[in-house]
Amino acid sequence: MKQGIHPKFQRVVIKCACGTTYEAGSTRENIRVDICSNCHPFFTGKQKLVDTGGRVDKFRKRFGIVDK
Repeated sequence: MKQGIHPKFQRVVIKCACGTTYEAGSTRENIRVDICSNCHPFFTGKQKLVDTGGRVDKFRKRFGIVDK
């Protein structure tokens, strides 16, 4: 490898808007994210179906799916 052309790889702390922090390696100094696996609705189980124009209800009615 050539000397002096590669960025410095270092340990950084990634901070989420929810307050969770993760430690990782990166060439950047500071990393801030808006959403992480701790607060993302898909991973927390708080995901909602967005009904646009009754599409979800139409699908459920068509295939006989009962909402729990």
